Amino acid sequence: MLDRLIVVDSVTRLGPEAQGRVIVGGSHGGIYAAYLAAKARVAGVLLNDAGLGLDRAGIAGLHWLDPLRVPAACCSHRSARIGDGFDLLGRGIVSHVNRAAAALGIEPGMWCREAARRLAAAPLSPAEPPESAESRFPVELPGRARASAIDSNSLMGPDDDGTIVVTGSHGALLGGRPETAARANVFAALYNDADGGIDGAGFTRLPALDARGIAAATYSVWTARIGDGRSAVESGIVSAVNVRAAALGLAPGGTVRDAITLLAEAIEKDRRA
Repeated sequence: MLDRLIVVDSVTRLGPEAQGRVIVGGSHGGIYAAYLAAKARVAGVLLNDAGLGLDRAGIAGLHWLDPLRVPAACCSHRSARIGDGFDLLGRGIVSHVNRAAAALGIEPGMWCREAARRLAAAPLSPAEPPESAESRFPVELPGRARASAIDSNSLMGPDDDGTIVVTGSHGALLGGRPETAARANVFAALYNDADGGIDGAGFTRLPALDARGIAAATYSVWTARIGDGRSAVESGIVSAVNVRAAALGLAPGGTVRDAITLLAEAIEKDRRA
């Protein structure tokens, strides 16, 4: 099995070496993560269910992969830390499977490592994945402050420096590494909390971003679809904030939209100072 297995903290980092291999990934099981796995031509994939959340978006990628005949399963966010592939392999317990995975004997309640062993018997599907609907869109604001909504933290870049970014990604550090908290020197960032999960993994970016002077918050997975930045702006409710965000007036219970407005006002105030 080992020669077919690749363990990653995020499927956004898959390269050519993933083709024909079994991926154990710390990513959520949403459609964007499933697309990246299919695009890499993997033989099978295990992901984190991210607490399911609104519209069961945390496992939507399983069904998306079925027509491509790619076996896939999600392990419970209560059994392994989201954003940590080795933790998923070590103590993850399967919570949901697609039809292709069920045909290999994979079922809920099975250890993730046993599911990985069974996935290793899967042939490479010849089907080509459709193009992804990955997206970024601007959030309209008065004044000069800029805000964007993106479906994945992997889409964050240098152009986002000094801005507000609402991402559909989970709020967990990848592999527990603080340097993975944000890929740009943003003014503020908001993440999906993935229902917290074991060890409170879904909130771990918050203190790491405090250390960089970045205001950060999470919004509840039950109020916005994980992997969907637009959904976060439209319906997200803040679930937790870091010290920097609290100092600017953010608090749990408010809407993501109101949080963006407040953060934009803070940017304008800094410019006038």
